[in-house]
Amino acid sequence: MSVFFAQAWAQEAGGGQASTGWLEFLPLILLFVIFYFFLIRPQLKRSKEHRALISTLDVGDEVVTSGGVVGAITKIEEDFVRCEVAKGTEIRVQRAAVVATLPKGTLEKLDSGSD
Repeated sequence: MSVFFAQAWAQEAGGGQASTGWLEFLPLILLFVIFYFFLIRPQLKRSKEHRALISTLDVGDEVVTSGGVVGAITKIEEDFVRCEVAKGTEIRVQRAAVVATLPKGTLEKLDSGSD
C-alpha cells in the first residue's frame, strides 16, 4: 500500500520555537513607541503649555477663547474670567476656555478696522 500513498510521519511535540517568544511582542512594543512619540508626548506638551498660560493670566490681558471670542480680561475669579468684548459688555468664560493671549493693542487695532 505504501506504493500509492505517502506515509505520514508525526512531528515532534513542542515545535522548537520556544526561544523566540519575545519576538512576538516586538511589533506591539514598536507600535506603542510610535504612538508615544507621535500622539501622547505632543499632547502632554500642549497640555502643559496650556496650564502655564492659564496660570499666568492677569487683568488687562487680551485673550482669545476657544469659541473665537476676543476680549480683554477685567476680573479673574477662581474658575472663571470676565472679559470685556465691547465697550460696556462683559462675558464670563471658564479659565480653561482661554486658548491664547494676544499682544497689547490688538483689540484697538481690531476696533479701528486697520491692519
